[in-house]
Amino acid sequence: MSQTDIEIATQPDCWRQAVALARRPDGPASASLPRPGERVAVVGCGTSWFIAQAYAALRESGGHGETDAFPASEMPGGRAYDRVVALTRSGTTTEVLELLGRLRGHTSTTAVTAVTAVPQSPVTGPADAVVVLDFADETSVVQTRFASTELVLLRAHLGEDLEHLPQQGRSALDEPLPAGVLEAEQFTFLGQGWAYGIAQEAALKMREAAGAWTEAYPVMEYRHGPISVTAPGRVAWWFGDPAALPSGLADEIADTGGQLVALGRDPLADLVVVHRLASALASARGLDPDNPRHLTRSVILA
Repeated sequence: MSQTDIEIATQPDCWRQAVALARRPDGPASASLPRPGERVAVVGCGTSWFIAQAYAALRESGGHGETDAFPASEMPGGRAYDRVVALTRSGTTTEVLELLGRLRGHTSTTAVTAVTAVPQSPVTGPADAVVVLDFADETSVVQTRFASTELVLLRAHLGEDLEHLPQQGRSALDEPLPAGVLEAEQFTFLGQGWAYGIAQEAALKMREAAGAWTEAYPVMEYRHGPISVTAPGRVAWWFGDPAALPSGLADEIADTGGQLVALGRDPLADLVVVHRLASALASARGLDPDNPRHLTRSVILA
């Protein structure tokens, strides 16, 4: 078993800890994460950007306040935000640190909260408040449990009832992989609302760990060209209730000869199945899921 497999398997336990942390009235999450009504920008790089997208969609659609998500390198200047939330597992990512340095270098009332796995990492310097999820830290290059755990924390802080989620995560670990996916040559991940961020993260995990050909789209955009890539031996993977798949789309996917996967749990629990698939595909292809080609745990630029 790889270290990545071990970290994948510990997600339900980490999720329980994150829910408990979010519920503590005197805890760092309660004091540091966005308050209702604040105008918020959420930033990150790679996986953290996709988690930022999911959180931003959940927060704004839930009526908690206007929320934007940006790659740390692309956050526009000149916009007024009450708070910037920086997501960074290592706390060392260059683009995040440069952005927070610029924010601190201007006269601004914008509060900065960092969510990280590493206490005393460089990101704690320019941040006004820090939420540390050290119990979800990882040694693997590819993020799995830290990313999912921080989203559980953020969702619980928004008031979601996530008591069911650890058990769904356990089911996602225990059940067999969907038939045929280990043999598929291509994957297109589909989501709607906050689950679109999960679809993007699923595609990234498959590329990072297994070098797989993957794409991700908002489900209603899939018909506008991307469906043309689906064919026999290829998978369209829907993160959501099968009954909520847009009308007629299942039949259109069947007409391509491709395989539709729609597991129907919470998208985070279904992401665990993709984590398992990515690791299994990496091993089948003779790759090391703990140390993917051309990647490091954190991008630190000269």
